[in-house]
Amino acid sequence: MEVSRRNFLKVSSGIAGGTALGGLAGLGANLAPTLARAQELRIKNAKTTPSVCPYCSVGCATLVHTVTGKIVNIEGDPRSPHNEGTLCPKGAATYQLHVNPNRPMRVLHRAPGAADWEEWDLDRAMTRVSELVKKTRDETFIERLDDGKLVNMTPAIFSLGGATLDNEWNHIHQKLMRGLGIVAIENQARI
Repeated sequence: MEVSRRNFLKVSSGIAGGTALGGLAGLGANLAPTLARAQELRIKNAKTTPSVCPYCSVGCATLVHTVTGKIVNIEGDPRSPHNEGTLCPKGAATYQLHVNPNRPMRVLHRAPGAADWEEWDLDRAMTRVSELVKKTRDETFIERLDDGKLVNMTPAIFSLGGATLDNEWNHIHQKLMRGLGIVAIENQARI
């Protein structure tokens, strides 16, 4: 295997740096104040907002740090009796949920039979979804069963919630779905 000068210097500097840090720790040097100072500088001018992890149903408390309205850090809230400042791997990656450059930021629509996606504005997409929901509900709504029992339901629409929805959203979601007469309602967070 041929070693280039650049790779040799990279490996050598990595080993030297690791040895130096290991030597400091071995001699009893306390790096905790330095690490605490680095943490403090990272969020020094940030506004801290309490929040809840968006994933499972545990509802771990988080602290969201923002600078001029932009999220710069998300961490567990040490005041929480549930998670005591810790987060699972998914919760710890919540920051990436917000800042990931691959996150879809616009509505894409592919018409039936089409091969390509078309970019729609949000108002057009919401109008189209509401039109289809109303059309399907009107076409399939059952007010009474054959025996005369009042049911006010539609069997043609199914609702599946996600694990990133909190209890408040799920409450409003249930009210909307039940108001439309939808009875096939499930939430992935409980599966």
